Amino acid sequence: MQLPVVNLSDSAPAPAPQEGGADARGSYAVVSLGCPKNLVDTEQMLGRLDQDGYRMVGDVNAADFVVVNTCGFIDSAREESLGAIDEMLDLKRQGKIRGVVVTGCLAERQRGKLLEARPEIDAMVGVFGRNDIVDVAHRLKSGIQEQQRVFRPAPIRPLSDAVRSAVTPRHFAYLKISEGCDRLCTFCAIPKMRGKHYSKPIEQVVDEAKRLGDSGVREVVIVAQDTTYYGKDLYGTPKLTELLTELDKIDSIDWIRLMYFYPMYIDDRLVETLAGAERILPYIDMPLQHASDAMLKRMSRKTTRSLQEEIVGRLREQIKSLVMRTTMITGFPGETEDDFEQLVDFVAEQHFEHLGVFTYSVEEDTPAAKLPHRVPAKIAERRMSELMAVQQQIAFQWNADRVGSLDDVIIDSKFEEQEGVWIGRTRSEAPEIDGVVYVSGIESGSEPQVGDIVECEIVASQGYDLVAAPTA
Repeated sequence: MQLPVVNLSDSAPAPAPQEGGADARGSYAVVSLGCPKNLVDTEQMLGRLDQDGYRMVGDVNAADFVVVNTCGFIDSAREESLGAIDEMLDLKRQGKIRGVVVTGCLAERQRGKLLEARPEIDAMVGVFGRNDIVDVAHRLKSGIQEQQRVFRPAPIRPLSDAVRSAVTPRHFAYLKISEGCDRLCTFCAIPKMRGKHYSKPIEQVVDEAKRLGDSGVREVVIVAQDTTYYGKDLYGTPKLTELLTELDKIDSIDWIRLMYFYPMYIDDRLVETLAGAERILPYIDMPLQHASDAMLKRMSRKTTRSLQEEIVGRLREQIKSLVMRTTMITGFPGETEDDFEQLVDFVAEQHFEHLGVFTYSVEEDTPAAKLPHRVPAKIAERRMSELMAVQQQIAFQWNADRVGSLDDVIIDSKFEEQEGVWIGRTRSEAPEIDGVVYVSGIESGSEPQVGDIVECEIVASQGYDLVAAPTA
């Protein structure tokens, strides 16, 4: 199993350790799993450990203890998290590391089961106990043998993410604007893990964004469980428009990307703000999940196919060159072949530039887990493959149509497999989930730096990816 062990070598520098040397407290490694929202939690815990004098290492075998920040969203994510925990516990048995700390959504959701099945775990830290990570590390470093359990109720206000040690490349970062979710989608266990929706005040989000910009971040990716619901709990009405208006004024940031829209609360003011913004990219991630009215009702999505068509049409009409990403679910309980064909037709009609598909995963303690008419896994997987085949044609043709156009490319890394080639993205690709742009034809002595934004001509397409050359 190849674990995503965090390494700060290409990221923003960590705070200097406390007086007494780099190992004054001890060393630790981090395995960070799950979504960008979980990644922000990882960065916050790293920031507190680094600030207190602990030293992070990129090799788990060189660490005193390992923090495994887990995901508990779907079956495959839970299996990956459990595999990572087991691998770290095996290293502990071999005497290569002293302790294993399990944090995040799986720790929050399955605390009893985890400890019963894996009693060698030294500490369990729930989603809202992340600020206690330093105390947990102190006790572990001091050799205290008793198992530590830190689970806090959801706070009245979101935890601050101002203290962070970035694990993304230094030129982009995720900015979490709210926590939890008030949606009661029947398939989703997020509210049980992360609680009800609660927003950071506008001033707090803007301050965190300015800190990121001042640290060298050029692209800020806005994340939340439900972005369009932002501010409803604090101000009585959604305030995403007001927040984006303030974020768009931050000169130190070049690109602002929007993720996790819900197809509600998208009014004319918000669309006008997006259309007229200077730094907010014409890119929206809006998971729709399905297009059959029967399925949308069973999922408790509070929308219909016609409403989704109206929203997507309005966004495309008013926002120039809009790029849209969405996700769909196949095999939801009760999904018939007719329901699936409606979904296929919808995807074929809407021409989403980016689309991901999941097969339904049974989540315990959710209403959907009790629904009748389960769809066999093989049928769900077959439908997923068929839907992705339709989307592949759309995506490949869209990329082919981009050949010959000019676009800015943000450089993410050097392509190690070929000299003189760099990997980047245009405004149309979100980091880590969409395709990439291979930039070649760079003259010797004018190589870009990671984080540079370079004007390029798109010269070829390779499936989901592009090839480009600088215009100067």
